[in-house]
Amino acid sequence: MLDLAFVRANLPAVEAALRARNADPQALLSDFASLDARRREAITEVESLKAQRNRLSEEIGRRKRSGEDAASLTEEVRSLRERSESLETAAQAADTSMRSILEALPNLPSDSVPVGANEHGNALIHENGNRPQFDFTPKPHWELGEALNILDFDRAAKISGSRFVVHYGAGARLERALANFMLDLHTREHGYTEVLPPVMVNSKSLFGTGQLPKFAADLFHCDDKGPYTQGELQENDHWMVPTAEVPVTNLFRDETLDENALTISLCAYSSCFRSEAGSYGRDVRGMIRQHQFQKVELVKFTIPEKSEEEHERLTTDAEDVLKHLGLPFRRMLLCTGDMGFASAKTYDLEVWLPGQGLYREISSCSNFGAFQARRANIRYRPAGAKKSEYLHTLNGSGLAVGRTYLAILENYQQADGSIRVPEALVPYMGGQQYIGPQPPISAGSKAQKNGAAG
Repeated sequence: MLDLAFVRANLPAVEAALRARNADPQALLSDFASLDARRREAITEVESLKAQRNRLSEEIGRRKRSGEDAASLTEEVRSLRERSESLETAAQAADTSMRSILEALPNLPSDSVPVGANEHGNALIHENGNRPQFDFTPKPHWELGEALNILDFDRAAKISGSRFVVHYGAGARLERALANFMLDLHTREHGYTEVLPPVMVNSKSLFGTGQLPKFAADLFHCDDKGPYTQGELQENDHWMVPTAEVPVTNLFRDETLDENALTISLCAYSSCFRSEAGSYGRDVRGMIRQHQFQKVELVKFTIPEKSEEEHERLTTDAEDVLKHLGLPFRRMLLCTGDMGFASAKTYDLEVWLPGQGLYREISSCSNFGAFQARRANIRYRPAGAKKSEYLHTLNGSGLAVGRTYLAILENYQQADGSIRVPEALVPYMGGQQYIGPQPPISAGSKAQKNGAAG
C-alpha cells in the first residue's frame, strides 16, 4: 500500500506512474483529491469548534460562579458538540474511503524499471548456459513423462480434475530430490533459514502481501467460514496459499523488529494452490499451469538502504540453482506494464525448454519496497531512533519445483527417451544417473480398470 502523505504530495507523479503500469488513474484516483479536501476541511472545522467550545465553557464557568444565567451558552456548547461529532464522522468516512482507494493502487515502479506496455517491453539482462544440441527432435515434457510412466495426467484428472498431475517412481523421487537440493543450497551456501509454514492462511495474511482484495478470484477459498465478503478481513477464514510468500511474509505482521536483526533471509518449501482464473486455453498441456504445485520460496526483510542490494543477491541465489543444475536460462527485467500488483521491481528468470522451443518463467524475484510492510504493518526501529519505520520486503522463487522438473526432462532427454539426471541431483537420487521407463503401477489396462472387457 502506498503512503497517504506521499500520494497527497505527489499526485501528478503518482498518476503518471499508474499510466506507465497500464492503470487508469482517473478510475483509481477520481475521488481522492475531493475526499482529501473534505477530510481536511472537516478536521480543521472540528479543531475550530473545539476552540469555541473551550471558550464558551470558560464563560459558562464564570457566569455560574457569579450567579448569572448560562443556559443559552450551555445550549450553544451542546450544538457545537453535535456539529463536531457529525464532522468527525464525516472525516472518518472520508478517511475510510481514501484508505480503500490506497488499497486498490498498485505499487509504483522503481526508477530503474523500463517503461513498457507488456512483456514485449521487458529488458534482457543476461543469458547463462548453452542450449543443448540434439541429433533428434526433442520432445515436450508431457510426452517424455507419460512414455516413461513417471507422469500421469489422466488419473490426476479422474481424482481431482484438470490441471493436476500424479508423479510415479523415479519421477516422484526427482520432484522430492529437487526440493531437498534447493533447500540445502539456500541454507548451506546462501545463508537462508528454513521455514515450514502452514499452507492455509487467513484473509489478513493475503491482504498483507497484496493478494486481497484484488485477486480473490485467483485463489482457493475454503468454505469453512462461509463466503468471503470484500472488506472483511477475518482471522479465522481460510485460504490455500498461492505461494509460501504469504505465510512467511506475515510471520512479522504487526511487529517491530530491531535494525540489528536485519537482513532476515528465510526460505520455505510448500505446496501452492492457484485457480488460474482467466488462463483457460493457455498452457493446457503438461505442468506449466497447475492448480497445485510445489515451490521453494525465498523471502527477505531488510532496511530500505539495503533493499536494492538484497534484491540482486536474492536473484543471484535463485540463478545459482539453475547454474548447479546446468539449465540454460536468461534474466529479464520486467517493464512497468508487466510487473505484479505489489512489486516495485521484478526480475524474471526464464529457463530454456527445448521440447517446446521457448523460454518459460521459472522464478520471479521482486522488491516490494515498503508496499507489503505498510499493508501488513511490519516495522523496524533504526538504531538510536525514537520512531519506527516500515522495512522493505523481497521475495522470489528459488525455484518453482515443477517447472524445474519439466526443464530437466526436456533439457536432459536422451535419444532413447530416458532422462539423464543432473550431476548435482545424483546424490539426492540415491546415485541414480538416468531415469528410464518405469514399470506401470498396474498390469491391467485402463479399460479393465474402468470395468470394460479386456
